[in-house]
Amino acid sequence: MSKTFKMKKPDFTIPLLGKPTLQLSSMTHKKDVWRTSYVNDDQFILHDISVSKGSLGSNDNRYNLIEKAGPRENIYFDPSKVRAGIVTCGGLCPGLNDVIRAIVMTLWYRYGTKLISGFMYGYRGLLSQFNLPVMELNPEIVSKIHSLGGTILGSSRGHGECIEEIVDSLERMNINMLFVIGGDGTQRGALDITEEAKKRNLKISIVGVPKTIDNDLCFVDKSFGFETAVSRAVDAVSCAHVEAHDGVNGIGIVKVMGRESGFIAANTALAINDVNYVLIPEVKFDLEGENGLFANLERRLKQLNHAVILVAEGAGQEYMKDSEAIDESGNVKLNDIGIFLKEQIGEYFKKKKVDINLKYIDPSYMIRSAPANSNDSVYCTKLGAYAVHAAMAGKTGMIVSFINSHFVHVPIRLAVSGRKRVDPHQELWRDVIEATGQPLLIKERRAKHRAKKARNDK
Repeated sequence: MSKTFKMKKPDFTIPLLGKPTLQLSSMTHKKDVWRTSYVNDDQFILHDISVSKGSLGSNDNRYNLIEKAGPRENIYFDPSKVRAGIVTCGGLCPGLNDVIRAIVMTLWYRYGTKLISGFMYGYRGLLSQFNLPVMELNPEIVSKIHSLGGTILGSSRGHGECIEEIVDSLERMNINMLFVIGGDGTQRGALDITEEAKKRNLKISIVGVPKTIDNDLCFVDKSFGFETAVSRAVDAVSCAHVEAHDGVNGIGIVKVMGRESGFIAANTALAINDVNYVLIPEVKFDLEGENGLFANLERRLKQLNHAVILVAEGAGQEYMKDSEAIDESGNVKLNDIGIFLKEQIGEYFKKKKVDINLKYIDPSYMIRSAPANSNDSVYCTKLGAYAVHAAMAGKTGMIVSFINSHFVHVPIRLAVSGRKRVDPHQELWRDVIEATGQPLLIKERRAKHRAKKARNDK
């Protein structure tokens, strides 16, 4: 389980550009021989599926219903007149090319839309100041790209605030639908684009495909690339374990992605039984003291001669000088917790006059640039197809999400309303503690205070 931004009554209503009245078969003169299982707008998935005895029927279900994704029998746009655009923003992530491929193939073969433009290097590709070319996309261009890492369109951070000029470009190019592949900041930009298009009375469908390798977007159970990231992180931990196990007083440190959420670190620890300490942003830890990391490491080395530490990039930032630097997405640039731990652990054992063999591995960019694994590739293909179905039905200001094992439509404003984080009091972190045998790395007084606070919060 994870802690998600809590909203008393979330409104899952998806904005529509207009009433969908067109039938695809009548426009393409092709009979639907496969008898597609169409989805209606009155088909929903429950957001909160947990119940307790006697609670059934007590909730106002209007606020618990999420629109189911899938092809609609009636669509809004005439596919032959559509010009679609695709943009990939933010950092790289496994599966970007898979999503691009799925969008193009679905537009081309399912709907017969042949005008598909790829905008280069994120939102920059929609700004005249950068004078970037537009890549025209078709099945021949995208058919093999799923085997490649990265994105054929290139990616960059920032410039999502240049809303008026972005919409100017969309209007000038007669773009009817824009598929925005990106994370929290990117989708905030997509929401602003939606509002600006609405203000100008432009019939442009803005559909987001959530991309965050940290798996930290609200109302998204699993983001694409996350599974690949965990599998690659497992490889790094395995290497660190071998190095630590085969050395005298061996310590392996592996740093993985996770600015504010420790999902990659937590799931990696569960996937491989070689991690002894998992450090994530949501769970504070002490370095000094009897229950601190250093003392625990010392005791473990005396007993078992080796240890593996898995740390998320956003963990332990309170121990380092606050960074004043800001990246193009508006995020504070984090200090390197991996280097910090390497130096501090080295100093601690040096003072103790204990020789250690310490190895530090940071596989972050090797993970980000990797092609998607087979499971992620399947997931990306479905996300891209469902995004096209939503846009053709005239839906806008939404992302395609995956909730309770179903593909659904979620308003962008909900997806960016907060940050999904690991809840230290719920199942995921409990499973990590049980799998690793990790001790409580905080002083006893602080532990009791936090336990009391948690009880009061409930």
